Amino acid sequence: MIYSLCLVLFFLGLLCVLTKKNIIKIIIGLVIMDNAINLFFALIGYRKNGIAPIMSSIQDRNTVIANSVDPIPQALVLTSIVIGLGITALMIALAIKIYEKYHTFDITKIRKLKG
Repeated sequence: MIYSLCLVLFFLGLLCVLTKKNIIKIIIGLVIMDNAINLFFALIGYRKNGIAPIMSSIQDRNTVIANSVDPIPQALVLTSIVIGLGITALMIALAIKIYEKYHTFDITKIRKLKG
């Protein structure tokens, strides 16, 4: 059920990227898609009533391993958030430069100017 909500969120961002003409709205659509993928990866590693994968003693090693959450998707999501932030900052900087040159955010008007 919740995986389908991630899919809906992803396709909402994709719809925004494909149908909008404003560069800022396209960037927002890409950020929504990025967040949907991050949420999906975080949900992959989720386990109900799971505990942190930290070993306190050797006696309870089997119960910790059986009930612990998977830390790999969490680490991947953390890395993805940092990379997504850098890419978003780059896209906004490029949008600002495009606006300074063409005085519009509309991609159809930018294509007509060619210069």
